[in-house]
Amino acid sequence: MPLRRGLAVIEVVLLLGKGRHAVESWDDAPDLVEYHGALLSRRAGPRMPVGADAHRDPVAVYADDLLTEEEFQDLFYAAQADIEALRLKFD
Repeated sequence: MPLRRGLAVIEVVLLLGKGRHAVESWDDAPDLVEYHGALLSRRAGPRMPVGADAHRDPVAVYADDLLTEEEFQDLFYAAQADIEALRLKFD
């Protein structure tokens, strides 16, 4: 997703459960959001990619607020194959 010059756009990855996710563009990244009836907390970002991907929008990742850090990490790594933004390098 290319950076939109002059606009604050964040690529938001929503990890909704095993094998369930969404990727959207938002203007901000609040700590907590309600998404299709689920309370999600921001677990990472927003962070700017570096290196060859530095031209992309910043990325933020959300997951169920009740997940432990270990459960979040499991979802994150499982979703990397499907979500390019989770495979980027960050500072």
